[in-house]
Amino acid sequence: MRVKASTTKAKPAPAVETSESINEQIAAFLNKGGEIQQIAKGVSGQTFTPSRHISLGKK
Repeated sequence: MRVKASTTKAKPAPAVETSESINEQIAAFLNKGGEIQQIAKGVSGQTFTPSRHISLGKK
C-alpha cells in the first residue's frame, strides 16, 4: 500500500524572543538615533473613517 504525501505546508519556526534579545534590539534602535514615544493609556493608533455601506440587492 502506498502512503500519500501530505499537501499541507510546513509550519514556520516558532517566534521566540527573550527579554534579553528585546532589550538588545531596543538599545540598537536608540543608538541609531531612534526615539521611543510614550502613548497615554486608553489612546489607540486606529484612525476612524466613515463606514462604507454595500448593498447586495436591487434598488
